Amino acid sequence: MQHHEHLAGAELGSIERELYIDATPDVVYEVISDPRHVTEWWPDGATYEAVAGSEGSISFGDCSQGGKLVGFAVVEALPPRSFSFRWTQEPGEAARRGNSLLVTFELEPSGDGTLVRFRETGFREMGWEAAVLEATYLDHANGWEHFLPRLVSYSESVGSRA
Repeated sequence: MQHHEHLAGAELGSIERELYIDATPDVVYEVISDPRHVTEWWPDGATYEAVAGSEGSISFGDCSQGGKLVGFAVVEALPPRSFSFRWTQEPGEAARRGNSLLVTFELEPSGDGTLVRFRETGFREMGWEAAVLEATYLDHANGWEHFLPRLVSYSESVGSRA
């Protein structure tokens, strides 16, 4: 019987990444917060305003063809330093600890570019059983491995046009 290495409990608490982007914090902030930019590197659709307290939704794929629509609520919007939001709650449901995941982007000037600290937390508060927690965590970790490099390259292309 094959032995599967289970992730240590602590590791399922948050996903954290550091990215260096060759673009200014002003440009990067726009790209991570403005729905028109966000849809260029992450969801297919985004309906919200980039201000604290705004509630909306983002979508992946065509919702009439089995795509997914999830709630999106801006928690903090402090240009060009940080942007955070809760997502994955049911659309129309108020986002809170326990029904949504919290994503935070912190931006710091670094040379001519920007150091971005990305963090997604809230997995352990969702009340999922271990197998669901692990599967969802891995699904998100894999998802960000795909989308964050797109954030870097798209920000750099926007920055070079600025």
